[in-house]
Amino acid sequence: MFEITLKGPDRLDIQYSGKLDTESMKSALDFINQSEGIEHGKMLFTVGEYAQPTLGAIAIEMSYIPQMFKFIKQFDRAAILADQDWLKKISELEGLLIPGLEIKAFNRNEEAEAEAWLNS
Repeated sequence: MFEITLKGPDRLDIQYSGKLDTESMKSALDFINQSEGIEHGKMLFTVGEYAQPTLGAIAIEMSYIPQMFKFIKQFDRAAILADQDWLKKISELEGLLIPGLEIKAFNRNEEAEAEAWLNS
């Protein structure tokens, strides 16, 4: 499952759970279109049960790399809600590697703290 919700002029919420195949990855990448016009945005990304995407899904994602760079520049902060420690660590490391994007990871039951951090 991959669900995208535009929550105001500068906020995108994304929920992900399960395994992405080629078709669901194409649908998932619609968040690039939904973010049109966002400036200095914030993202709340909730990860449920994580399963490795299929090779076809990864290939689709790789074909969107130019659009992904443009998308990332629209956002200043991203909060990740996840229960897997390795996923939280990788997310925060990714934030260190992407100029202009601050990423902070929280446990899934810390949504209020994540919201407060996004809005601080």
